[in-house]
Amino acid sequence: MECEIKEELASESSSTDNSVSFPHVTAVASGWMLDFMFVSLCRSFKEGNFDAFNETLSVFEALFQSKSLKADAHNEKSLICAFLARVMHGKQLDSLFEKDEDVMPLMSAATVWSSLENAVEDEGLFKEITFLLFVQAVAVCLEKGQRSSASSVLKWFEKRHTYPRNLGIKLTTVVTKADTYHPFLMSFSFNRLLKTIHSFLDNYLKKNPCDFLIKTATGFVQSSRNVVNSEPVELQDSPVSEKQSETTQKNKKTKRKLLSAKPTEAWSPDTAKKPFVSLTRLSSSELCHLTARKTLETSTLQNSEKCMEKKTRKKWTARLDRYLQDGVKRHGQGNWSRILLDYDFEGRTGTMLKDRWRVLLRLHKVG
Repeated sequence: MECEIKEELASESSSTDNSVSFPHVTAVASGWMLDFMFVSLCRSFKEGNFDAFNETLSVFEALFQSKSLKADAHNEKSLICAFLARVMHGKQLDSLFEKDEDVMPLMSAATVWSSLENAVEDEGLFKEITFLLFVQAVAVCLEKGQRSSASSVLKWFEKRHTYPRNLGIKLTTVVTKADTYHPFLMSFSFNRLLKTIHSFLDNYLKKNPCDFLIKTATGFVQSSRNVVNSEPVELQDSPVSEKQSETTQKNKKTKRKLLSAKPTEAWSPDTAKKPFVSLTRLSSSELCHLTARKTLETSTLQNSEKCMEKKTRKKWTARLDRYLQDGVKRHGQGNWSRILLDYDFEGRTGTMLKDRWRVLLRLHKVG
């Protein structure tokens, strides 16, 4: 049945080849694909799926730069993607989106967000996200123990953005005290920033539907599933020779082996798994990269750490245990991916954090 549906679609498309311009059809199809990637990107952002987000972002940018696409019609979506990318990397201070290495992700996010004012229907929502970006740009620096960077962030905002004077005074006081858990910072937390952005995305997608391709694909999958379910099933007690049974089992094993293979891993470089790639600037708004790039020093350090990991297993230090305890206190037990974004655990994974937490509980070092 799936083949029949494909044949129907193919016959319909072939019947219209002579009546419309193929480049025009390509442009429309590219727009649908870009919309699909945009919705997928928003979904990955809301789920906090870092790897899926970066992978989808790379595909989105490749489509956006396609010559067949009318990019002007999608500039707003590209700016939203650039904004989401910066927020997604918001707690990774060594991720760069601007030529100026002193501009950290949330600082760059504030600049992109200011250009999206017309895309936000709710003026109150726009101001709230702006406010939260200012606060969290400072708060993240304090969380990382970089008080001087927090002061630099305040000066940078004073020169380039307009914000309430009382906010500047409040943040200056917080920076002076270097109080990471100040009630003001806790009230306007990073999680609150994310939830507010989620509300913006929901409203935007409701006003600007981008789900044509998703609906079409969903209908196709449902049609295929209904046909498969309606196909007659052979009786279990039907006579089957031993030779036929062995052949069937052999075919099943072969299929499983083929399905489990990952051909892309044979040629894809290791760096593709963590795409911090420096890409071209957004020409329409003179903004920098959609995706982030790591500083040279950080990349070199990460590579050396990977080599060391192969030679010897790293020990957990008191400092890393403290990071883990602070992370659980802030995000709760089980939210290992969020905790990984807050602190540098020297290449450890969420599973490693979970295992270490169990050790600390067993040793009664944590409550």
